[in-house]
Amino acid sequence: MSVIPKNIIRFVFFILFQVLILNEVPPLHQFIVPYIYFLYILWLPFNINRFLLLLISFVFGLTLDYFTGTPGLHAAPCVLIAYIRPYLLNLLIPQETTEQSYVEPGHKSMGWAPYLLYIGVLSFVHHFYLVLIEWLQFGNFIYFIGKVTGTTAISLLMIFITELLFVRKGRYRANK
Repeated sequence: MSVIPKNIIRFVFFILFQVLILNEVPPLHQFIVPYIYFLYILWLPFNINRFLLLLISFVFGLTLDYFTGTPGLHAAPCVLIAYIRPYLLNLLIPQETTEQSYVEPGHKSMGWAPYLLYIGVLSFVHHFYLVLIEWLQFGNFIYFIGKVTGTTAISLLMIFITELLFVRKGRYRANK
């Protein structure tokens, strides 16, 4: 399947899965909320233009905000992780090997350790910023850090399960 139709299908799938299933799960003790929608941004191709990456992330976040009735709450963290993503990828993988050989990030293209670090860092940044915007203050700092850590942990568990259940082919980039 071509890259564009595959990513359009993923776009719709992640929005619907978050809105129809995960947002209906009651928060665990008003503390942990499962989020997995931002995985769409992390799975976008390596060679995507940075401006296009930011634009897609903004539209993706606004689409989720439209369905949840929270204007800007999800768009801002999506744009933030889209902005950080290329810099983190440059730190984690050698440019001359993986990025030229594979189409998109994954454990097959990056290896498990760099991929888990990539997912972990961007998940933590996403959740930290999301909870900060949601509250617009730190309030009780221990509760804030606990909510960020708990939400990040449950999201990482769900991402790991997603990676194991839905095996993505580590497609090689064709020579053009």
